[in-house]
Amino acid sequence: MRSRRRGIAALVAMALLALAPAGRGEEIVLASTTSVQDSGLLKQILPIFTAATKIEVHVVAQGTAQALDTARHGAADLVLVHDPDAEEEFLVQGYGVTRRQIAWNDFVIVGPKTDPARIGGGHDAIAALFAIATSRVPFVSRGDKSGTNALELRLWQATGINLQKMGAGWYRDIGSGMGAALNAASAMNAYTLSDRGTWLSFNNKGTLVVLISGDPHLLNRYDVIELDPKRHPPDKIAAAKTLADWLVSPAGQDAIGAFKVGGEQLFHPSAAAPK
Repeated sequence: MRSRRRGIAALVAMALLALAPAGRGEEIVLASTTSVQDSGLLKQILPIFTAATKIEVHVVAQGTAQALDTARHGAADLVLVHDPDAEEEFLVQGYGVTRRQIAWNDFVIVGPKTDPARIGGGHDAIAALFAIATSRVPFVSRGDKSGTNALELRLWQATGINLQKMGAGWYRDIGSGMGAALNAASAMNAYTLSDRGTWLSFNNKGTLVVLISGDPHLLNRYDVIELDPKRHPPDKIAAAKTLADWLVSPAGQDAIGAFKVGGEQLFHPSAAAPK
């Protein structure tokens, strides 16, 4: 009788497993840029994804270069980043197989309300950085090989200014994330480059205000990249693809578009019309 009960229990358990939603109990690691984490976007949308699929997502938030390296070393199952040049290299090297844009926002240059470099109200990021450098007023750089840092360095290059020859003191390379850079800029009344999403969700603004925005050079695109199954654990590839597909699906795009801070939309869904 006891063995019969055990057999029935086993059959019931098997039936329940067969009826359970696909992906129950699965876990994947998403290597992401810090801006989608610091802004609160992932905290908002990933529970919606997990509720729909039963796939748990563990986020490793890093600068884009570090996030891509994490994937190269096999420690992530999917990446979400925002540096087109670094992404292209990642794909050419064969680590990624599919890249899709999920959203965009923009970068802004923020600084003290007193604006000692007199850049406020403009829409030319390159001219603004030139003015900051020649005024030798404090500027905080993330210096962490993130997508934001990569853009900042491209903008400096476009100014024609050699940062090393400008001397020490005014340019502060902190080697940290966006939140830390904004905290440092707030404490020092310094300028910095920030993605708009993190800026809007940042609570320690102090005297900082947005001084430069609207420059086409400051467009900020976010891409999800699926990894090559030949280089990464095959048992995670299907679940990772489920998340990538969800991010570009109507449900995922609606979740991204619905995320707001203080009534302002931080990310604009763009899977259907990439920027």
